[in-house]
Amino acid sequence: MLSLPSGTGSLPKRFAAGGYLPLPGLLTAAGLRALREEAGRLEREAARRDFTMDCMDGSPGHMTTVGGRRIAQQSQVIAGLYQDRALLDLLAGVVGQPVVAVDDPVERHVLNILHRPGDTHGVHTDDYPLALVLFIDAPPDAADGGLLEFTPGRADLHALDAPGTRRLHHHPGHAYLLRSDRTAHRVTPLNRPGVRRTVLNFAYTVPGHQGPVTGSAARLYG
Repeated sequence: MLSLPSGTGSLPKRFAAGGYLPLPGLLTAAGLRALREEAGRLEREAARRDFTMDCMDGSPGHMTTVGGRRIAQQSQVIAGLYQDRALLDLLAGVVGQPVVAVDDPVERHVLNILHRPGDTHGVHTDDYPLALVLFIDAPPDAADGGLLEFTPGRADLHALDAPGTRRLHHHPGHAYLLRSDRTAHRVTPLNRPGVRRTVLNFAYTVPGHQGPVTGSAARLYG
């Protein structure tokens, strides 16, 4: 399912410099087809969420989600990919220390679907340090919205209004790794009907850094 680089090369330095690492083509064509099939099946029982982010007054979220418990129960494909040894070894090489599953079953793997005009994921930081985001569907053009927006190295939730903010468009089959507990980030709203942004968010941590979920994620995905 995965097309992994043969070595880490410059990847650790790139990730350390800004807390963001693109992984274009991480999913093979067959892997993308398999995940698209799984996502379509899971979406039939997905929950619609319209909320405001607890961590920043008024920052909206409008999306359709499937939480980690349901994914673990209904998709061996996704649950197995989350624990893939070669993938974990790659992430460990990038981060510079072992990368392990989070204890909280809700947070481990989440399917997020934006598919209506205005759908968005408001500004936030995550409860665990590493987010690997895999793109199953993505708007065809940056002008359609659904962009990752963040300011490298800044957890300040107001940093996205400051100079240096990055807005990035991704493609199906691509992925990125984000230092998501120390990087304020959001997804910009979809701008027109007929476009989708479907991603799997894999949350990971490092040994000794487990703990209770204290942010809004448990209420959102539970």
